[in-house]
Amino acid sequence: MNLDFKQLATAIKTIAEEKNLPEDQVQEIVEQALAAAYRRDYGEREQEVRVTMNLNNGEVIAYVSKEVVDEVEDDKYQMNLAAAQVIQKNAAVGDMVEIQSPVEDFGRVAAQTAKQVILQRLREAEREIVLNEYEDKIGSIVNGVVNRVEGRMVRVELGRAQGIMPASEQIQGERYYTGQRLKFYLKEVEKGFRGPQLIVSRGTKEFVEHLFRNEVPEMENGAVEIKLIAREAGIRSKIAVASNVQGVDPVGTFVGGHGTRINAVRDEIGSQEMIDIIVWDADVSTFISSAMKPANVTRVVIDQAAQKAQVIVADDQLSIAIGKGGQNVRLASKLTGYELDVESADSAPKPEPKTAEQPKVQEAPAPKPAAPKLKKKTDLENSLLDAIEQHGEEQK
Repeated sequence: MNLDFKQLATAIKTIAEEKNLPEDQVQEIVEQALAAAYRRDYGEREQEVRVTMNLNNGEVIAYVSKEVVDEVEDDKYQMNLAAAQVIQKNAAVGDMVEIQSPVEDFGRVAAQTAKQVILQRLREAEREIVLNEYEDKIGSIVNGVVNRVEGRMVRVELGRAQGIMPASEQIQGERYYTGQRLKFYLKEVEKGFRGPQLIVSRGTKEFVEHLFRNEVPEMENGAVEIKLIAREAGIRSKIAVASNVQGVDPVGTFVGGHGTRINAVRDEIGSQEMIDIIVWDADVSTFISSAMKPANVTRVVIDQAAQKAQVIVADDQLSIAIGKGGQNVRLASKLTGYELDVESADSAPKPEPKTAEQPKVQEAPAPKPAAPKLKKKTDLENSLLDAIEQHGEEQK
């Protein structure tokens, strides 16, 4: 039984629709596969062969290129001038002339070759579609549905693509289940053997920043901005904010009336995660004092050269300043960029009578979104390939 090329032509059209690929692109992929199969059955591995397929009637024609020479040494690659001029009247020695050859059938090995080429090329085409669709979305929030939970890794459906969320990108204590609809931060595209995979995150600090951007319209017009964020997902986040318009309270703007804006963000990341919103200040001492909230700081001694600071608090504020497991001082240190040493007022050395002017620091730049680094087979694809394999079995 011959391979039904007309059926193959019909399948090309349907595969193009189901995979959302241009029809001519899928046709080109199949023609490349057929060219490889032709070389396997009728030609040589190094021969230059192209194949065309008529999608209306399924007619397949192979074109084999041969060099025009005075004396033929290898008829697989060469032809004499007289034979060449029968095909192309103005052919000359040194030209390449194509010999047309209708294709009726392929053997088992050739069918296997065609299958491999089709699979490979379709994956490559899908990969390009995915990259083109999502490359502009890297560094933004996307909606997704949890597809599968595999141990500590979560697979997420993102429209036509699939994303993965490793344990390191998850919110501590958050539970995931199949069918769960969530927001994700599209972090990067990772290239793998099975094609590109989108890496998504809910644990990154950029996720919180973009959630606030959706809730605080004043960020769009530049009235307020987020300067810095330090986050331990699922536990606590500290966000340093600033106002660029006189009279606008940056903290109140981010919190919202009756806490509506900050609560909307906590509803997405989980109410167990505390969010401290503080005012950013170019003065390091003032900024560190604010970053230590909810603790009240008595005094800050800066060692700018070593990027260290001694934070003095009252005895009853010591445990608050340090936080559970050192969490508060650790996040304050990440936020300010200084190594912080918290001491009680009784144990700290008394300041010198002469006070030196506190050194100023350069304004820290606002964090920038991370730069982008940059299939599932349909039933019709399977039927196409099964048809090729079935034909291959007939050839045994």
